[in-house]
Amino acid sequence: MKLESLELKYDKLFNNLKKESFLSMSALGGEIPFYIVPYNPEQENDIVQKTKQLKDRLGREGISTYEINLFDLSLSMLEQRGILEKIIEKEKSLSKSKLFKTLQGVLDSETKLIPRIEALAKENPSAILFLTGVGQVFPFIRSHTILNNLQNYIKDRPTVMFFPGTYTTELSLFGTLKDDNYYRAFNLDTLNL
Repeated sequence: MKLESLELKYDKLFNNLKKESFLSMSALGGEIPFYIVPYNPEQENDIVQKTKQLKDRLGREGISTYEINLFDLSLSMLEQRGILEKIIEKEKSLSKSKLFKTLQGVLDSETKLIPRIEALAKENPSAILFLTGVGQVFPFIRSHTILNNLQNYIKDRPTVMFFPGTYTTELSLFGTLKDDNYYRAFNLDTLNL
């Protein structure tokens, strides 16, 4: 994947996100208001900073955003269950498959993670919902699973997933790992609003 000019990318993103047709979801023709912002994973640290700046810039325009970082949410959920420290202690001695099964059980997308995201979204009304931290939770949480399950719950505002990889109709995490087909989201890099 090539490195992008994040100044240009985020200027275009800002201009799209502040449009009334985006915010009102009127240009969707009944489609789910899910959007992907793919990016080169090598630019992760810069993306985090630019996303914070984007939220601030949108806020100055009176457009509220609420960000759910999937990694932070996962840690919070493990901590609430009282098992984060135990998992950290046992991580070295657990096989990868045992650790994977443990985390997937506790962070099951359909029964635990999606209801928590839905609750957070309801508790924090905003014009736009941002989902970040996608690369940090792989392989325990898969982006297509989040999108597939979330589409039944959050339809009241545009949801934007910042995705470290490429997206056409297929999500390719880190530009090398095929996640799965997800054709219902719009690529904000190629979308003309």
